[in-house]
Order: sequence, then structure tokens, then C-alpha cells
Amino acid sequence: VLASAVGLARDLVNTAPGDLCPADLAGVAEQVGRDSGLEVTVLDEEALVEGGYGGIVGVGQGSANPPRLVRLSYRHPQAARTLALVGKGITFDSGGLSLKPTSSMDWMKSDMGGAAAVLAAMRAIAELRPAVNVVGYLAVAENMPSGTAQRPSDVLTVYGGKTVEVLNTDAEGRLVMADALVRAHEDDPDLIVDVATLTGAQLVALGTRVFAVMANDDAVRDRVVAAATEAGEAAWPMPLPEELRKGLDSSVADIANVASERWGGMLSAGVFLKEFIADGVKWAHLDIAGPAFNQGQPHGYTPKGGTGAATRTLVRLAESLAEAE
Repeated sequence: VLASAVGLARDLVNTAPGDLCPADLAGVAEQVGRDSGLEVTVLDEEALVEGGYGGIVGVGQGSANPPRLVRLSYRHPQAARTLALVGKGITFDSGGLSLKPTSSMDWMKSDMGGAAAVLAAMRAIAELRPAVNVVGYLAVAENMPSGTAQRPSDVLTVYGGKTVEVLNTDAEGRLVMADALVRAHEDDPDLIVDVATLTGAQLVALGTRVFAVMANDDAVRDRVVAAATEAGEAAWPMPLPEELRKGLDSSVADIANVASERWGGMLSAGVFLKEFIADGVKWAHLDIAGPAFNQGQPHGYTPKGGTGAATRTLVRLAESLAEAE
């Protein structure tokens, strides 16, 4: 079951971006739902606008392929806890108007690795049937430059009403994640875990084989790292320094999408996401930017290309919540 799930995540990441636009990924999720007995809801571009999902809409507005927000739900009759999973699903990331160089763009089909992990984990959870309720969100968009793309200095209103000044359109993942994180609160989860290929700074800090775990609760962070270890994945705990929040101040919005200083970019991205977590809600953030896609040679059972990073960790985390009843 786990091997099949990891294979699904790898296949999705490896699919050419021209063959996996947001609607395509949402379609795969719907098929997984039908096959696995998961309840699946998809919000299209019109529903996203009407619902006030300004982050996903803003990122997706530059593309001819409109964005989607996918919700998958698994329920167990004996469950006493609810886990919410949120995955970043940028099906291709050009950087938008803050355009990436070619050398940084040719593997950006992998920028939906977080959504792939969440979708694959949801399928495995549905098959393994742990006694815990799990909801999964895929925040799906394509980040492209065009005459309709968002601009640096635009201000977006994300789901829930907070405003974000977009200083760099290549810091787009955190915008779509903000919408999905706020929406996930409506499921009254005991724990929210997000998974994202979020920052290049993650590769600088931890390389290509170890993903980062940040959380607003030390015990939660330790639990996620332990789940990764038990699942055979390499994860490392990282802090969320409160002093980095000031660098995200904006004179025209509640928060800016990038910090005024370049240092600690992985951590400041986590601090940004924390802004959209309500007080008292336990949350962890996994930055899998490096481990999600192997640009080098195969090693061990890790192939070249998509790896399925974090899939097994999410499944193990769900099982551990069920076992703790």
C-alpha cells in the first residue's frame, strides 16, 4: 500500500507540466476518491473567486489553466481525532513576473510535490483504515507570467480576510497555502500539517535528502520528526524564530509575502504560514523542496526525478494519531 502510494506521488511529480495542469491534478484526485471511497470536493476558478480565496486566485490568474482547490475526506466510525493535511500544488512554477532563470525553472514541474504527497497519503490512509478522521487539501495553481498575472506590489485578500502584499511573485506557494490553511480550520482539526516544496533556502540549509519540520508546538514538531523516522524518511527539526516576523511587516497590508532580509528564508516562510494558524490550533510545516525531486543519480531506492517525499511520513503520522486514542 505504501509503495503504491509513493509510486503515485512520484508519477504525478514526474508528469510533464503540459499534461498536468490544475484541472488535470484535480481530476486525478477525483479518480482517487472514486477508487478509494474518499469524499472529494473541487472548487473551480469561479467558486474560488466567489469564496474569497485570493491567494490561489492571485497566483493562478496569470495562467490560461485556471486554479483549483481540492478537498478530500476520510472518516472512520471509531475516530476521536481529526488530522488536516494541506499540500502545495503549483503544477508549474515559472516564478510569474518575478521570473526564474532557466536553470531554476526546468524542474519546476515538481512544485506540486506537497500536493502529490497529500493525495497519495490520503489514498493509502483510505486503504489502511486507521481510526482517525483525515481531511486533505490540495491548493493547485500554475504560476505563469502574462498580461493578467499578479504584479509585485499587488495586495491580495486571502481566505479569512487577511491582506498580503506580494513583493515577489515567485514566493507564490505560501499564498496558495494561506488560503488552504485557513480553510482547513473549518474541519476543527486536532492537528494541521502542511507539506510544500516551499523554499530554495531549504536546499541551502538541509540539502536534497533531508526535509525540514517546523511547528508552533515543540511536542508536535517532535511527533512529526518521529513519524518520519519510523517511516524511514530523513527529517530535521527547525525553529520558527519570532523575531523574523518583523521582517514580514508591510505598510499597505497585514503581511508581506517575502522578508525584507534574505537570510533565513526557509524559516521566514514558515513564520509567514504561521500567521494563518489560529491561536490554540496545533500545526506543523514540512518544507520538502530539496527531497521532493532528485536531480542527481539514483541512490538506494530513491530514483532520479520525483521521490514521493513525505508520503510515508504523513501516513505514519495518521496511524500514530489513531494509536494514541
